[in-house]
Amino acid sequence: MPNHAVRLALLPSLLLAAAPVPAQTATVPDRVAAAVADGFVQFEQRTPVPGLVYAVVKDGRIVLSGTRGVQAIGGAAVTLDTRFRIASMSKAFTALAILTLRDAGKLSLDDLAEKHVPQMRGWTYPTSDSPRIRIRDLLAHVGGLVTDDPWGDRQQVLSEADFTRLIAQGVPFSRTPQSAHEYSNYGYALLGRIVTNVSGERYQAYIARTILRPLGMNDTGYDVLAVPQDRLAMGYRREDERWVAEPAMRDGAFGAMGGIVTTANDYAKWVVFLLSAWPARDGPETGPARRATVREMAQGLNFVRVAPRPDAAPDDKCVHAINYGMGMRVTPDCELGLTLAHGGGYPGYGSFVVLAPEAGAAAFAFTNRTYQTPSVPVWRALWTLARDDLIAPRQPVATLLLDRMQDAARAAYAAGSLKPLEGRLAMNFLLDRSAPNWAAEFARIKRQVGECATAEPLTPSGRLSTAFRWNCARGKLDGQILLAPTNPPAIQALRFVPRPD
Repeated sequence: MPNHAVRLALLPSLLLAAAPVPAQTATVPDRVAAAVADGFVQFEQRTPVPGLVYAVVKDGRIVLSGTRGVQAIGGAAVTLDTRFRIASMSKAFTALAILTLRDAGKLSLDDLAEKHVPQMRGWTYPTSDSPRIRIRDLLAHVGGLVTDDPWGDRQQVLSEADFTRLIAQGVPFSRTPQSAHEYSNYGYALLGRIVTNVSGERYQAYIARTILRPLGMNDTGYDVLAVPQDRLAMGYRREDERWVAEPAMRDGAFGAMGGIVTTANDYAKWVVFLLSAWPARDGPETGPARRATVREMAQGLNFVRVAPRPDAAPDDKCVHAINYGMGMRVTPDCELGLTLAHGGGYPGYGSFVVLAPEAGAAAFAFTNRTYQTPSVPVWRALWTLARDDLIAPRQPVATLLLDRMQDAARAAYAAGSLKPLEGRLAMNFLLDRSAPNWAAEFARIKRQVGECATAEPLTPSGRLSTAFRWNCARGKLDGQILLAPTNPPAIQALRFVPRPD
């Protein structure tokens, strides 16, 4: 039988300088830990895997983790230090490498890819008006290349010389570049070649030097053949009701699309680093990339598709609008806020990660069965924490300026005129609506809800806009204040929605 262990706040710290340890980390209640663990039990019952490890990261550390099964059939149990191939979850490392080279002034995202990969210059495009592929097109999978998961995975072992010859042969395009999203491992292999050519060192060496070693990810790399056998999760597929070992493919030219080999403990350091980029703030930059650069990975080219949430109940009203950013799929979630997610499918392995950076949390899991990505229990892990109020998206904090503008708006309402707002109105305000008409509007609203003695805390949507609710004699008065992009800011719009008792 597979072993099962749940660990709460297991590690003393997985923190980086970029993410200081909070004074106190919330404990995950036993019922929440059990619910998360049950999600992975259900996954394994539906889709048996030889071994599995999962972890939930919050406040800069693993707060919840579990293991099931074995590293190899008949072998040792999976631990947090067992090394798994994480396949396409490697693409985020490639995307960040490209962005750091951009930050160093060595390339532009709008560069044609062929500027840095000369073998692409002879490619024949599908139409005479096709745009040539840019670096940003490869990052977002909009280069017109065909979806190639089964074929691409088997190119992992391709030598650099063979890859050069493959590029020079050109490609049959699936669609016109920049016209739609279509996932391409080939495209990310080309990004790896760009990293090599621009940096002057092999892609894998650049990732190790600039990302893995600075983060202390000493058990992470690309050479699976160098991993001690007693530390490696052997990859399997299920065939004819038995486990069949997949070949341990050596690392090669396609490593940029899916070559990372890592542990749960090491991968948590990567996740902590990514989460530490949110929220935007003052302070020193201490990670291997700027916080703004990490946040840029959430920007895509807006070929959005809409889908139900994974394993959604029939009455679930929340849908996911999914966009591919840079190495991550990006979607807003009703309970988690902004999320970045990616799966990894590979011969012998399946993995999945979800980051909820506005909530400061993430969950991920690795398995050693071909293409079995545990996406549903990973999503469920974060939803379980959210529904127990253990995590929630950070809300913007009202600025002193917005507080003062609300005070002035309340004074205007009480006076029945715009006089208290003199000097605070943008040039468009009285052009859009006259002062006498505003006086009539104030009187009309007062007939419905009366005077408004108190106000609820503001709920800003940014530094220059906020919703408000005032408590009135005969109901509530909801509204919005929107400031103009002038210095100093002034009110460009003031909106009211009376809600009588």
